[in-house]
Formats: sequence, structure tokens, C-alpha cells
Amino acid sequence: MKLKLFALTAIAASALVACGGGGGGSSSVPTSQGTVTAPLMLSDASSQDWSNIGVVVTSVTFTSASGSTANLLSAPYTGNLENLDNVAEYLNAAALVPGTTYTGAVITLSANPGDVTLTVSGDPEAGFVESPNTVVPSSRIQVQGASGNTGSKTVTVPITFNAPYTAPQPSSGTTTNPTTATGINIEFDLSNPAFLVAHTPAGANPTTIWAVNFAGGIKHKSHDALTHLVLRHAYGQVASVSTDNTTLTITKVTPTAPAALNGPETATATAISMPITVDATNGTLFYDLDDTTKNATIHDLSTVASILANGEYVRVAARYQQNGTLVATRIYASSTFNKVYVSPEGHVLHVNGGAGTLTIDSASGTPVAVNVSGTTNFFFRSPATGSDVTPIATGTAGLALIQRGFKVRVTPVDATATPLVAATIDIESAPFEGWVSSASSTGFTLARNFNITSDNYTQALNYISSSTVNGVDPTTGNAITGFKYWNFAYPSIVDSGVNAVSDFVTAVGASSGAAVTLGVTSYPAKVLSYSIWNNASSSYLAPQAILIPTQLPATKVAAAPVGSATSFAVVPSSGTAGTPLTVRFSTTLGSATLVHNVDRSGSGIVTVSPVDITTANGLNALTSALTVGSRVVIYGLPQADGSIKAYQIRYYTGTAPL
Repeated sequence: MKLKLFALTAIAASALVACGGGGGGSSSVPTSQGTVTAPLMLSDASSQDWSNIGVVVTSVTFTSASGSTANLLSAPYTGNLENLDNVAEYLNAAALVPGTTYTGAVITLSANPGDVTLTVSGDPEAGFVESPNTVVPSSRIQVQGASGNTGSKTVTVPITFNAPYTAPQPSSGTTTNPTTATGINIEFDLSNPAFLVAHTPAGANPTTIWAVNFAGGIKHKSHDALTHLVLRHAYGQVASVSTDNTTLTITKVTPTAPAALNGPETATATAISMPITVDATNGTLFYDLDDTTKNATIHDLSTVASILANGEYVRVAARYQQNGTLVATRIYASSTFNKVYVSPEGHVLHVNGGAGTLTIDSASGTPVAVNVSGTTNFFFRSPATGSDVTPIATGTAGLALIQRGFKVRVTPVDATATPLVAATIDIESAPFEGWVSSASSTGFTLARNFNITSDNYTQALNYISSSTVNGVDPTTGNAITGFKYWNFAYPSIVDSGVNAVSDFVTAVGASSGAAVTLGVTSYPAKVLSYSIWNNASSSYLAPQAILIPTQLPATKVAAAPVGSATSFAVVPSSGTAGTPLTVRFSTTLGSATLVHNVDRSGSGIVTVSPVDITTANGLNALTSALTVGSRVVIYGLPQADGSIKAYQIRYYTGTAPL
């Protein structure tokens, strides 16, 4: 599993919201004071093993001392979480009461068969239980905690904000936009070990059941400024062009499944209205997909207003201004929805610079091959600067800037051509993840291996400058400059400032690397960094590093805890046992190891239950289950002393797992 920490690492990026829209949710918050708009966003932290994790969010409400808001979604959000890897989905702007402090949210999702969809990546990690490109049947997907009548089942997940959110005041008495806005980012953490739990029973012809545990995978993600968020491209149909030619208003649309397999996509209108202004300073790149001679850099809409009339379909790459309004960096237009929709989007599976191609892991489960020509422009999404409209490379040389795992969006020259040739490639996020092979005062090196050796990479990343603005501390609210890092389990405890680099080097073991050995295999410390592009050095830099837990392969208990000890030992379930590996766990309230009991009944029902080991009963349940020979799954951080500090422990009851 590819572990990543980002927004909607509860929902990372803008969410569709409109006060009073949608069903459900009671409102006891007074509305006589008027409202102010604040962005609501949805995002995720991705997983290497999946190309599509589809969900339906039916309701989002905020809670305050005065009560709860009405449903902030004007319509259910249906989408593929894999496309939101550190990228925000614009849903709308929530209408909130100025000055009201909100402490949390309640998220409701559909939980009927077929409401959650799972499609396996074209090249999952070695040993993954499902075959590549598999669409998991709904009969093998079970949503934990679902309630309601058949056909109307839902699951409700309460979350607590990392820090209370106070709705800002409007900038004037005549506008609902505040002078500054930060918004709320809710993230689905697909990398959380408790989010998707597979149970494959031992024996012949096993049937794998996937337990979907939303309660273990949705959280609030703090962000320092709207202007730093990368937004996913938005699809829409033109509703109007302002008389001063500065603003394009679109009605958001969603794709409608074609009547025939591989038929053209059509659009279904939503109730979401999305005003977007043109970038009068840096210019907005305009692409007419029906007539490329009309492509241009525009500073207002006067020259393209006639093209955008009569309900033209558009796909827009936009960025937030600090007051929550949107500015377009690129607009793609066509009279047919299929042309703006057919733009491969997903994680990069393979890069072949010699052949001038890259392969993208699409949501359908079928990898898409894209050719790069001498005129293909590569962009690195950097919304806080004007570089969002400036290519960082052109032609096949740009492929050297892309690695497997990057999240990209491709716009083809001709959507009907086979193979597709890219006109533009947006690098929306550039995550490097791997074992730390070295770390020093200037940077660190990550090594990553895949099933196909040509995908392997070793990436050296220098830290950003100590003077570079790098967000705010989620606990203190103080501004951060320079490199920062944190432990996956504690995203609100950020190490920054003059000691951040030296602390990080110590944590990962410097040149030797903190590592553990299980059987005959060594597992060094593992890190994820969402890199940024630096034009001056033409290289990627690390603004942050996240210490992420390592999943050990199948293990069994070799030595049970003794007395009040908070450790036990494991060996591989098969193969060479080697020296038992010590697993340490914590029972301290607020930093306790996550423990889950996975139970499979004879009828094929899988239940994933959290076990609170800060209580006597919970600790007793865990230690009683850790008998010699029992099967356990461990996620943890390698320590310098050769032990592993457990982030999650999973033990089993009922039908034994494979």
C-alpha cells in the first residue's frame, strides 16, 4: 500500500457545497446575521494498489456550540478518490454565519451495494491479493457501520477539526466574500491501514472480502492558505459571460455513462454554479478543442465570448484567490462534452522516455498510453505563482521530469485519435516515496522499487531554502519558513525551524538509515515527500517529509507480551524465520497504537472493530489475542535499535486469514 499524507487525508481540496441545498441535516444556527462564503474542499491520500475508489457523499454538516448547519451539499458528490491525490475537488462555497466557530463536521455516505466501487491498479504492488485491473464485485465489498433500509443505507462519520474554524466576516455589507478565507479541507485517507481491510480465508478457492471502514479514513486536514491548493480541473457548461468580459460562470456537470460501451460521454447538469475570473495579470491559456487556430493567451474574455456562447462545454484549471474566489489558468472549450472529458487523468504507471510515451492508470482499470510530441507542453501546478501558466518543459525532454506515482492530467491534441497525443500534461502532484538511503544537512535520498524494474527510481531531494515560506504550524498558528517534517500518525505535531533538518536526519538514521529485519529482509525508514518544482535549479525540492509506516508482510506471533510489557515478537508466517522482530506498542492516551480486531463469520461477514488499548478491557483483548502462532498484521516505524514502533496492529478472530 502506498502511504501518503495530504489533504482529505480527510478530503483534500474543494468540496461542492451550497447552503440550504440537498436533503437532510437540521439547522439550529441562526441565519438572520447573513452569511459569508467559505470554500469546502474534498481530497485524498492515495494508494498504489487502486486506480478507482468510488464513493457517494450525500451530506456534509458543520457543528458548533449553536447546533449544526443544514446539509452543505446542494447535490450528492460522486467521484473517484484516487484522482484527488493532494489535489482539491471544487464543490462550491459554503454559506456560513460570520463569526460562528465550528468545531467539527458530520459526513454521510451512501452504503448500498454498488455505492462504493473498487478497481485495482494496472500494476499493484507485489503480493497484492487482487489481479491487476480487477473491478471488485459489489458482493465482495462490505461497508462497515452501514444502517438504514435496503436501498437507502448510509454510513455517518463524525470528525473533529484539528482546530476550531471561525467563519470570517464579509469584506463589505454588500458581498458575501470575505477579505481572506481559509476554508475547510476534509480528506479521505486511502493510505490509512484501517480504511480498506482485505480478508482472504485460508484454504482452497478463497473469496476475498473488502471491508470499507470510513470511520478509519476520513479526517480534517489543515492548510495554511487557499492560494496554495491545487484544484482538480472542473467540468461545466457555460451559463454566462459577464458584460465586462472578466468572469465566466459555468454550471458544473458530471459525466453520464454512455449507452454503448466505449461510446461518447455525455453530461448531466448539477445545481452548482461556479463563477471564474480570467487572469488579467498573467493571462489565461484558452484552448478551442474544435478549432485549434483559435487557441490563445487571453487577459479578458472579449475575444472568446462568441465561442463560449450557446452552452459551450468547458474544462477549467483554476486556482483560489485568498478571498475564496476562483481564477482560471487554462480553459478548454468544445461544443461537445466528450472532447473536454476525454482527457486521461490519473497516476503515472510507466514512463518510457526513449519511446516518447507515458502510461496512466485510469479510473476504468484499463491503463491509457499517451504519446508525447515535440510540441507537448508540461506544466507543474503551482497556483501561488504565475508559473501555473508557464510550461516547465516542451517535447519528449519533459518525460524526464515525471516519475511513476505522479498525478497528472493530459489534454490530447485530438480526443478521437488512437493513440492519443498529448497537447498538454499537467503535473498536479509530484510525490516521491521510498526507503531513506541517506540523509544529510542539505537533503535526503529515497529509493523505490516496483514490479517492473524500469519504473524503479532513486531520487535525491534537497530541502527548500530556510527562508522559503512554508505554511503555518497547525498547533500554534505561527508561520513556518524552511523544511518541516512530521510523523504520519501525528500530522498536527510538526517539527520546523532551525532544528527540523537535524531532527529529521536523526529520525531516519542518517547515512545508515533506521531499519528493522524480518526474516532475511531489511526494512529501512520510509518517507513521503510532495515535492515542488524549482525553476532556478530545474529540479524538485522537498518542502516537507512525512515519516510513514511500513507494512510488514504476513507475520505470526513468536513471543507474546509478558506481564505488563508493551511489546511482543513476530516472525514471518512462512519462509525463513530469522531472529524474531520486536514490536513495541503504546497504551498512552492520545498517542496509543491503533488496534483493530478483524472478525470473519461463517456467512462471509467481515467486521472490523477498533480496540481501545488505553483501557484495561481493550489492552486485555489485545494481549489475549497475541498468542504464539497467531496471525497479525503490523504497520509501524522502524527504530534505530532494530525494533518497530507499531502504528497499527490487526489481529483476527473467526475464520482464519490466508
